[in-house]
Amino acid sequence: MKERQEEILEAIWKTSEIGQYSIEAIKKKCAIEMAESDLSELETLGMISLTEDRVVFSKDGKTIAERVVRRHRLAESLLSSVLSLRDSKMEEIACQVEHTLLPEVEEAICTLLGHPEVCPDGKPIPPGSCCERHLTKVGTIVSPMTDLKPGESGKISYIKPASHSQLHQLLSFGLNPGVVVRMHRTTPALCIKFAHTQLAMDDEIAKNIFVLRIPENNGS
Repeated sequence: MKERQEEILEAIWKTSEIGQYSIEAIKKKCAIEMAESDLSELETLGMISLTEDRVVFSKDGKTIAERVVRRHRLAESLLSSVLSLRDSKMEEIACQVEHTLLPEVEEAICTLLGHPEVCPDGKPIPPGSCCERHLTKVGTIVSPMTDLKPGESGKISYIKPASHSQLHQLLSFGLNPGVVVRMHRTTPALCIKFAHTQLAMDDEIAKNIFVLRIPENNGS
């Protein structure tokens, strides 16, 4: 499969996530300049079907698109968590990685990150076979904030909130990806410190905040 074709399949996936299937919507989401002839080619290859202005995946097309999106969003998670990259630079590198990442490397990254369900901007990461098998052999570098012991620090990698309102509440407190938190205490109530702020929270909320553990001499 050519990179150009993978980019278009990725765009179709992204538009379908928001319930849009028109050619115009796909063109807006596509990272490259796309012509309708590209869609005709994908239809010939059996990747999609075209009905008037509606584009729908075939089984094979959906499988390939899912794989590309998974690699892209895993790459974003890795770049954000480990290298602290953001925005355009993170997107640029992730776009390159999604076409070249070997399956075994993809699996290792996913396992290292603790099988994240969402990427840094909150979009779902399609699960892989390693997620279904609950692989942990590589050892996770990202773990729930509740795993931190008093005095230990971690940088927020991503948040998996129970609801949108919970996410907005956490963001309003300043708990964004990239923020370094220090566990102040875990009993009688969990309490963290960050950016000159001390905040107590419920364990059920804290366990949905995933952090990259920071060695003690590098914490803040």
